[in-house]
Amino acid sequence: MSNETLLELRGLVKRFGPITAVDGISFTVDRGEVLGFLGPNGAGKSTTMKMITGFLAPSAGTAIVSGYDVTTSALEVQRRIGYLPEGAPLYGEMTPAGLLSFVAAVRGLGGREGRARIGEVAERLQLSSVFHRPIETLSKGFKRRVGLAQAILLDPEVLVLDEPTDGLDPNQKHEVRDLLSGMAAGKVIVISTHILEEVESICSRAIVIGNGRVLADEAPLTLQAKSRYHNAVAVTVDSESAAAVRGLLIDLGEVAAVEDRGVANGKTQILALPSEGADPLPAVRGVIERAPFAVDEIYQEHGRLDDVFRQLTIGG
Repeated sequence: MSNETLLELRGLVKRFGPITAVDGISFTVDRGEVLGFLGPNGAGKSTTMKMITGFLAPSAGTAIVSGYDVTTSALEVQRRIGYLPEGAPLYGEMTPAGLLSFVAAVRGLGGREGRARIGEVAERLQLSSVFHRPIETLSKGFKRRVGLAQAILLDPEVLVLDEPTDGLDPNQKHEVRDLLSGMAAGKVIVISTHILEEVESICSRAIVIGNGRVLADEAPLTLQAKSRYHNAVAVTVDSESAAAVRGLLIDLGEVAAVEDRGVANGKTQILALPSEGADPLPAVRGVIERAPFAVDEIYQEHGRLDDVFRQLTIGG
């Protein structure tokens, strides 16, 4: 169902003595949205997630999950939510098999149905090789996968995941992102992450917070378009031609500045940054085609989330 709100934050505040960690955060998330929840360390991301899931009481405001208010119906919220906390604290002496059986039993999923669901989740997260080993003996990556397995075990409507791919290798990160993308249509998934590539690859929306407040709430591509690198054109040429190419590019009205991206194997990549509101690609192509230089590659950037993130959070 489209436009069905499954998560709503209403003026959420958390104070620790004189320190305000979360300062009036409000937003809604509809079924089918994957929300990237971003911010520098200390911005209030993990504190917000703990309040959404009922593990930390708000000082003011509330969160509504699938129609239930976390301040008055925390158990109903927790029945409808899957949570992977930061660091995924687990019972180290238990095995993944034992932990998932325990979680299933506590949450009312038992018998043949429970065993089938545990087997399905273990297979999806490739836990078979460590299924009967104590969790405390597992690598950080496997511990993270066990934590994610317990979060998705009951196929909840709302998933709140704090750094879900932390500790995973590139292949495992790709697999987890594919898993989350495949689950997204019927759920709300909120992902707190420092990996901006993760936001670009699976999130339909990004919220950036700083000092406990929302600084931006837009689609990742819309945020990228605010980068100074949006529409920038990268040109790779032989290094001996680089100075001449830079001179040609900087003379174009559509180009505000040029930067060297790096030198490798006798090649230099030059970045032509656009003038305000300009698309320099046609002009760059035209001048390069007329010049007597061998060009290896020309491509245009969409922008960089890390650049926008810095602009929003530190003004850099």
